[in-house]
Amino acid sequence: MKKAIWVLLLLAISVAGGTGSILWLNDSMTNETSSYIYNDLSKIPAKKAALVLGTSKYFHGRENYFYNYRIEAAAKLFKGGKVKAIVISGDNGSKTYDEPTDMKEDLIKAGVPEKYITLDYAGFRTLDSIVRAEAIFDLKDYIIVSQKFHLERALYIAKAKGQKVIGFAAKDLKNTYAAQKMKIREYLARTKAFLDVNILHTDPKFYGKKEKVTYKL
Repeated sequence: MKKAIWVLLLLAISVAGGTGSILWLNDSMTNETSSYIYNDLSKIPAKKAALVLGTSKYFHGRENYFYNYRIEAAAKLFKGGKVKAIVISGDNGSKTYDEPTDMKEDLIKAGVPEKYITLDYAGFRTLDSIVRAEAIFDLKDYIIVSQKFHLERALYIAKAKGQKVIGFAAKDLKNTYAAQKMKIREYLARTKAFLDVNILHTDPKFYGKKEKVTYKL
């Protein structure tokens, strides 16, 4: 009986310690990146390009507002003269799933000329998108577009890689099932990002040849 109690106690301590570490990492990434995130178009410094992090156009068959708001934010940056080109990085893991192309089509509908949109089809993870932004598309000083909770992790990765980046926060969702699910997932994703950057030194799934980004003159 005493042995069982000690086992349960050690298990409880391990779980508590793991939870504490996850919460610490979450707060640490928020604190380290908060000063690099902008919500106001008039205040964000201009950069040559924006990197839009991909997401699915639909969530369980319904409209995904995370997607819509990222399109809206990216279009604002371009039409507001804050960037001269947009790179969309997302998952194109199958013939029936293509985040970059969906986002490109909707950006064009939002008024961004096609010639200034470049697609990264190998943005399978945020880390892949960030590393490939510099390695493949020569982006080093740029704006990342996503929701604030996602930007904090993306900026953490980019800063760790020595990139000069800032973030433009797309409108967020609050008190919805989709929002809560994404934010719970984010706790674990931040732990993975910390391990990838600092311990595992994880590389993107693919690199490939350099690709040219066309900038508006």
